[in-house]
Amino acid sequence: MYRFFDEAGHILYVGKARNLKKRVSSYFQSKQLSPRIALMVGKIARYETTVTRSETEALILENNLIKELAPPFNILFRDDKSYPYVMLTGHQFPRLASYRGKVDKRNHYFGPFPNSWAVRNSVQILQKVFRLRTCEDSVFKNRSRPCLLHQIHRCSAPCVGRLSVDQYGQDVAQAARFLEGDHSRVLSELEIEMHAHSEAMEFEMAAVLRDRITDLSSVLQQQSMDTVAEGEGDVDVIAIAQMEGMVCVNLAMIRGGRHLGDRAYFPKGLRTTSGELPSPPEILEAFIAQHYLEEKIDESEPGATTNLIPPVLVLNHALQSISDDVSKLSDAPPEDLHELLNAQAGRKITFLHQPQGQRRHWLAMAEGNAKIALTKRLVETGGQLARARALADILALDIESLEQLRIECFDISHTSGEATQASCVVYAKNAMQSSEYRRFNINDITPGDDYAAMRQVLQRRYANFQELPVDKIPQVILIDGGKGQVEMARQVLTEFGMDVGLIVGVAKGEGRKVGLETLIFADGRPALELGIDSAALLLVAQIRDEAHRFAITGMRAKRAKARTVSRLEEIEGIGAKRRQKLLARFGGLKGVANASIEEIASVEGVSLTLAEQIYRQLH
Repeated sequence: MYRFFDEAGHILYVGKARNLKKRVSSYFQSKQLSPRIALMVGKIARYETTVTRSETEALILENNLIKELAPPFNILFRDDKSYPYVMLTGHQFPRLASYRGKVDKRNHYFGPFPNSWAVRNSVQILQKVFRLRTCEDSVFKNRSRPCLLHQIHRCSAPCVGRLSVDQYGQDVAQAARFLEGDHSRVLSELEIEMHAHSEAMEFEMAAVLRDRITDLSSVLQQQSMDTVAEGEGDVDVIAIAQMEGMVCVNLAMIRGGRHLGDRAYFPKGLRTTSGELPSPPEILEAFIAQHYLEEKIDESEPGATTNLIPPVLVLNHALQSISDDVSKLSDAPPEDLHELLNAQAGRKITFLHQPQGQRRHWLAMAEGNAKIALTKRLVETGGQLARARALADILALDIESLEQLRIECFDISHTSGEATQASCVVYAKNAMQSSEYRRFNINDITPGDDYAAMRQVLQRRYANFQELPVDKIPQVILIDGGKGQVEMARQVLTEFGMDVGLIVGVAKGEGRKVGLETLIFADGRPALELGIDSAALLLVAQIRDEAHRFAITGMRAKRAKARTVSRLEEIEGIGAKRRQKLLARFGGLKGVANASIEEIASVEGVSLTLAEQIYRQLH
């Protein structure tokens, strides 16, 4: 394993090879490097190596480092959202629900689904056809009569004994088989059961099953792909589209033979000054490694890990590491990725790039959706670039590329001086960079003094600006405020020896209407009123609004926490330990306020007299 760094110590690239000496030296000896690699080599100042016990370990380490460090010359896919699942709990009468997060081996999970809409749709189908409960266990055990869902035929009311454990378990088993794609077997079982009840002259139950069969048939007819894809099981379809120097990887998820939807990914680390892109096999291998390989598996709970890897992956390009192509990828041993996926899934994973039948139809759909998503992203990016270019021109910024444009925006938020917080949001690389957002708790000022708050946050933000890398120094510092805040910013930047020409104040217009803002400068330039149709003002408003949102959410959280603690601290005799015990027992200040005197007195260390005092203070 090797890692390249530039002069400032920033990581450039993470790679692996069987022979580290041969591989690393090849970067500096070869005269036929691609423009993308040549650009990287020109920035390399040093490198580090790590020796692993096996090629598989090297692949896992490489994948983890790419995710953690985000090297600019590696292909990087980002997705902070966890996938949703359909969950059947391990209860005696299992509950049906949608779920995100860490899984529990006591429950049964189906998925993953590409989005929450697909999960909600599946839950609605299962409610309509199999009438499984969706209520929380606390509600279930306290029901004395059926709820509204039972009245509208969406629940069989096991909470009040309308079904036995065995009868409900049969419905759960059929629902599970439906989610797994075994539609014909479910229909066949329902038909056999319906005829049995009819012959036994149990016509009401037979009618219920008849309605279930009708509903299930209707669902399958409405989703034509289900009928065609009978028996297909779980498949992931991955298609790449390229257009105007951008790449989209579209993932279509098929679970139980049902096409659940698509999710588009846009990898980073692809653009270079030459415009050259990595090959489709390289991009596909990077996506598969980063998307499917988990950093670690909890061996203490072997049944509690969800498996994202379906048995079949359909691709629109053959992977070099698993194809018969003799020109293997130099950084990927041919068997490593495939074997690692097999080991993690616990079964053999099949790769197809020339599918037939329904899978071919799915691949064509995925390719079409990739092109649509890419076209949409290009339009959106073009609009954002146009706004950034307009702002750069208006402010006469001396930058070679819009990629270099970095804007930091500050806002102050408080409630009548209480819980004052400042926010700093960052716009860079033509997008908001949420990972670089910062909040600052403002202390030791007169409550409500926004000027002092602005001074404090700017002093803390830029106290060490001389040590910042060049790409972290902003070209524009937006201040949400008028002349007073701009003057305060000018004083701070002057103290630090920074260019006051960076400061741009955003003064609200009449009625605080968007489009009527005025840009105020600290270096003597006349104020600008750009007008509602200005592309530059749209970008300024976007960044300013994001700073305001980020500040106000932090302020509200701080205010709520302060009020919770302070109301108990104001009571004589309530120290940190007693306060903690009270909040833990009742789940927060609201729970303490709703408790009776006797309930409060039951907490360890709280006498009846103190309980009465607490009760009076909170009411």
